[in-house]
Amino acid sequence: MLKTAVMLGLLAAEYSASVEAFRHQYEQSLRAPNGWLSVAGLFWLHEGANRAGSDPQSDIVLPAPAPALAATFELHAGKVTLNGKPVRPDEDKITIGDLSLTVIVRGPKTGLRLRDPNSAARRNFSGLHWYPIDEHYRIEARWVPYNPPHKVSFTNVIGMTEEDTSPGYAEFQLAGKTWRLEPTEEDGRLFYVFRDQTAGKETYPSGRFLKSDMPKDGRVVLDFNQAYNPPCAFTSFATCPLPPRQNFIAAPIPAGEKKYSDHH
Repeated sequence: MLKTAVMLGLLAAEYSASVEAFRHQYEQSLRAPNGWLSVAGLFWLHEGANRAGSDPQSDIVLPAPAPALAATFELHAGKVTLNGKPVRPDEDKITIGDLSLTVIVRGPKTGLRLRDPNSAARRNFSGLHWYPIDEHYRIEARWVPYNPPHKVSFTNVIGMTEEDTSPGYAEFQLAGKTWRLEPTEEDGRLFYVFRDQTAGKETYPSGRFLKSDMPKDGRVVLDFNQAYNPPCAFTSFATCPLPPRQNFIAAPIPAGEKKYSDHH
């Protein structure tokens, strides 16, 4: 009995350490010079020439000490060029001193996202808030694949609706009821956007994100101790997806990340 208790204690300590490691890595990614806390602007481009610089009349107003006119981006039929060279969305980074600009595409709109390692959000970051780790919210769910995978619609915080592909759903028990979460795939993992009854009270109002490994033997592990806030919790210049209606859980899940008090 004593040996079993010691073994269980070691396993619990190992699990807690793994969750703490995830949380530390997540916070470090936010704090990084190019993390979400550095995002300081989002500028939707218009057809033709878009001037970027510290001149207040610029289409893309950059903070000092950027030059009054630092660059001119051309948008034609959804394609962005700089000095006649294509700028690839989400890949090419245009640097202006400490600043960087990246092209993003959201539906019919094309924009430039500004990152500034000296942003107020990064300078004033006060740290994250988490629920205590609770193994009861590490849930082994039944995986039900779609054959074939089907389309799921996501509306984002700026009111655009886009489609992605869901490979199936995870079905699990919580608060005496059966629930489902429908993910998409991202970087070889399953990505869930969900909302539970802590939203708007103890957790971020629109909902939270969660990732899991791909299914194995018809099962998938949902570890809500690793649920985390969308980037919109930290910056007004993100375009986060909102949870689809099928991912609303009508029960509280007091696990994972709580609200970040410095951004509303």
